[in-house]
Amino acid sequence: METGDNLFNEWFPLRGAPPTREQIDKNMAITLEVQHACMVQHNKPPFACILVAPDHETVLLKQHNVSYIRHAESSLALSAADQFPPAYLWQCTMYSTWEPCAMCAGTVYWANIGRVVFAASWKQLLELTGPNNPMNFTSADSCVPILQGGQKFIEIGGPLDDWSERVVDDADWFWSKTETRVEAAKREVPSKS
Repeated sequence: METGDNLFNEWFPLRGAPPTREQIDKNMAITLEVQHACMVQHNKPPFACILVAPDHETVLLKQHNVSYIRHAESSLALSAADQFPPAYLWQCTMYSTWEPCAMCAGTVYWANIGRVVFAASWKQLLELTGPNNPMNFTSADSCVPILQGGQKFIEIGGPLDDWSERVVDDADWFWSKTETRVEAAKREVPSKS
């Protein structure tokens, strides 16, 4: 019979050194390429992520948004949980162009991915898409309370000042071709009553 300590060590092995700045930049560049392809080739909202192995070099999975409910980060986390053991995922890093929403952060938490690095914040996304935009009802909360508010500590890196502007500029190509931000801002959100 396994003791609690053994089970804990099995799920949460010690992590190696965090990624270097050079490794972060390399992996964010790949993630931004996935976001760009998402918009240009698939005409999907510009959200993308990758999963990188504990060596900080090997890209295990790439994912872009599939639909309004099948977000990049949650889709990747579900796929990763199906393919890799929890202890391995604990040592991996997810790179995302945008800060994960509440649904995605929860899926990352339960998939046991141990580190999340994102370029741009939810506040920057809201500024880009505009309030009340039906293509993106941006969550008004950071992913930090979800990823670090449970019984395990997921490392978070972001927003990344040197990458956020590139991500926003790239995504603006998509959002500028959809319903204007002004029109979205004029729309009233139905009340909860």
